[in-house]
Amino acid sequence: METKMSATLRPGPQPSRRRFLGMAAATPLAATGALALGAGTAHAADSAYAMCYFTESTSLGAGTDYGLHLAVSTDSLNWTPLNQNNPLVTPTAGALGLRDPFLMRKQDGTFVVIATDLKGTDWSYNSQYIHVWDSADLRTFTGYRRLKLHDMTTHSWAPEAFWDAGRGQYAVIYSSVNSSGHNVIMVNYTSDFVTASAPQVFFDPGYDVIDGDMAVGVNGYNYLFFKKNQTLVAARSTSLNPGSFREFSTGVAHGGTEAPTVYKSLTSITWYLWGDTYTPNGVFYAWRSTDLASGTWTALDQKTYTQPVNSKHCGITTITTAEYNNLIATWGAPAWNRLKSYNYPDRYVRHFDYVGRIDAYPFDLYTDSLWKLVPGLADSSGVSFQSVNNPTRHLRHYNYELRLDANDGTSTYAADATFYRTAGLADSTWASFRSYNNPTRYIRHSNYVLRIDPISTATERQDATFRVGY
Repeated sequence: METKMSATLRPGPQPSRRRFLGMAAATPLAATGALALGAGTAHAADSAYAMCYFTESTSLGAGTDYGLHLAVSTDSLNWTPLNQNNPLVTPTAGALGLRDPFLMRKQDGTFVVIATDLKGTDWSYNSQYIHVWDSADLRTFTGYRRLKLHDMTTHSWAPEAFWDAGRGQYAVIYSSVNSSGHNVIMVNYTSDFVTASAPQVFFDPGYDVIDGDMAVGVNGYNYLFFKKNQTLVAARSTSLNPGSFREFSTGVAHGGTEAPTVYKSLTSITWYLWGDTYTPNGVFYAWRSTDLASGTWTALDQKTYTQPVNSKHCGITTITTAEYNNLIATWGAPAWNRLKSYNYPDRYVRHFDYVGRIDAYPFDLYTDSLWKLVPGLADSSGVSFQSVNNPTRHLRHYNYELRLDANDGTSTYAADATFYRTAGLADSTWASFRSYNNPTRYIRHSNYVLRIDPISTATERQDATFRVGY
C-alpha cells in the first residue's frame, strides 16, 4: 500500500505491493521450452510476465485512473502497457476505485486479482473489504465481488496472496492497524476468495510495517518483504505460520521507498526487487540479487528497466507464451512511444513550450513525452515524430535546434521533420536518429535541449542514443 501509515509515519499517500515480477516486444513470442523453476516462482510453462497496477499523474489529473491496468513483458524489466494504458476493468462497489492490485495464478491455473478498496488518496477511508476478480486468461474478468476481511474500524491495505500448502488454502496478507495503534501485516485464509477465515496477526515486529510481499519456498525459507521507515527490508521463516517471521536483511531505498515486489527471473538465478516512491506518479527503482538468503541487494542501472507510464504499486506474475500473445492480440500495444535517454535514463524526450528536450520523469503533462513514430514526411523509409497531444505538430530542426512546429505542408518542413532510425551510436540495441536533410548530423541532447549535431566523441554518441519503448 502506498503509505498511509499510522500517525507515527509519513503523512500522505499510498497503498501497495505484489509478488513476482520492461520494453517488452509488442510482437508474438516464439514458442519456448518449458522452464522448471523452484518453488515460489512460476509454473513450468511460463515464459513471460504480466504486471498489474493503477495510475497516478503528478497532478492527479490526466493519467490518473484507479482501475485495473495490465502490461506485459518478455524480460520483466521493460513493459508494454495494454489497452493504450487504459484500465481493463474498474470496481463497481465500495470506493469505486482500487489501489495496489495483486495478480496471482491459482492452483487450478486460472488467475485471481485482489486490490485495496480505495479510490484516490483519502487515507481516512477505512474499508474492511478488498476487491476481487477471477480470470481464466486475463482477457476477461468475471465474478467481481468484495471480500470482507475483518470488523475493525481500520483499513485493509495492499492485499497479496500466496498458497499455503500445509493448510491447503490461500493466505491473504494485508496491512491493518492493531490494538497498539501501529500497522501490522494481517492474514486471513480462504479457499475461494469468496469467504475468509477470521483475521490473525501475521507479522508484528513492534513498529509500523506495511506492504507485505512474499517469496515462498526458496531453499528452505519463506521470505516476507515489507516497508519499514521508508525502506524495503525482509523477514524470513522456515514455516508459513503467523508470528514466525524475523527481520534479517539490509534495507534498501531510493529516497522514501515502499511497495516491494520481489520475483525471480525465468531465465537466470537472478531475483529482482522493485520499490515505489511515495509521490503521485511515483518512480519505480529496482535492485537485483542472486541469493535471497544474503539479505543484500545491488541497485540496477535505470537503463535496464522502464515502468509503464504513470504506473503505481505493481503486482507481477508469470505467464505462458500463448497468454502473452493472446493479451497483445486482445488489448493491443500502445499506438505511441516514449524515448528514454541513454546517458540520462531518468529523462525522456518531451516538448515544453514547443521546444524539444529531455526531462526527468515524472512531469506534467506526461503526454508531452508521447510520440507517434510515423513514416517520414519526406521519405516514408524514415520516421517523423508526431506529438500525441499536439497532433498537427512534429519535431523538426530549425537552426539545428529541435522544436515542435505545426506542419505547414512545405517540402522544407517535411525534410526538417524526417530522420532515419539507426542502431544506437552508444549501444546498438538502442536507437539513434540521423537527419534526412543534414545527413552528417544526428538528434542529440545538449544541456537537456534537443538539436542535430555531427557526432564524434563518446559523450556525443551517448547523447544521441535513445530507447524507443513505452
